[in-house]
Amino acid sequence: MILRDFFMYLSENRTLNAAAQRYGLKIGAQSVVAGTNIQETIDSIKELNKHGIACTVDNLGEFVFEKSEATAAKNQILELIQAIHDHGVDAHISLKPSQLGLDIDIDFCYENLKEIVALADQFNIFVNFDMENYDRLHPSFELMEQLNSEHQNIGTVIQAYFHESDENIEKYKNYRLRIVKGAYKEPANIAYQDKAEIDAKYIKLIEYHLLNGKFTSIATHDHRVINHVKQFVKTNNIPNDKFEFQMLYGFRKDMQLQLAKEGYNFCTYVPFGRDWYGYFMRRLAERPQNLTLVTKQVFNKKTNTAIGLAASAFIVGRLSKRK
Repeated sequence: MILRDFFMYLSENRTLNAAAQRYGLKIGAQSVVAGTNIQETIDSIKELNKHGIACTVDNLGEFVFEKSEATAAKNQILELIQAIHDHGVDAHISLKPSQLGLDIDIDFCYENLKEIVALADQFNIFVNFDMENYDRLHPSFELMEQLNSEHQNIGTVIQAYFHESDENIEKYKNYRLRIVKGAYKEPANIAYQDKAEIDAKYIKLIEYHLLNGKFTSIATHDHRVINHVKQFVKTNNIPNDKFEFQMLYGFRKDMQLQLAKEGYNFCTYVPFGRDWYGYFMRRLAERPQNLTLVTKQVFNKKTNTAIGLAASAFIVGRLSKRK
């Protein structure tokens, strides 16, 4: 819990986030980010597609409190959707309502989302609404429901650690859902705090949606969960076209390739852009073991060190002080 809180603190630190944008490539950010621009990202997607792996693409961005910033993010996503269509790659969009104005004005956010969803629908591209902290949960759900009245190319995320996750997965069972454990620090009256409880609820939600839902994206790097799901779908005669496994770009690459090779639908969560810091620190908060999954990829052979990207938090902190 202490380690989780530490990574969450780092993810919310604006000074370190800004410094990471300047020094990201120096501390190995390219290992967890598919590109800093759209063309680099399309190239990364094409490489994954060669191995039978689909992609969901996230335009990284934190601390959006100005309409100009939200509009810029919207335009970047629209450009990305057009590029996905033009290049014919197997990819869809993951977006955060907060990046598109949720914390500024909900009607403004809705108009931004509507423009994105409409263009994606025109090209038959799916759009996933990523869920953030609890304060943004219900407004994000409401925006999705409102847009779903006109466009059905929308899905969302259910976070297992919320007490209300059973209710939410029932309510949204007719949507394509990504099931995750949850990566934000929330109080005990809202979210489970015990890892064992969260793990048990995570499995319960996966099983429920596999049996009752539209399509299930199982977002995990845990081979124990993956093996459990393999056995569960076999026992319950659930066809492969009802679910997929998802992992983050740069994590457990061998397992990603192996699952695709075995014939399972596999989708890599592909973040792009310079604003990678908060995203990655939340991944470490969600599962500190993720640190060991990328350590060897972040540092080259000359470093010969056992430290990982957690140490990068301190590196960018020191670098930022020099300015």
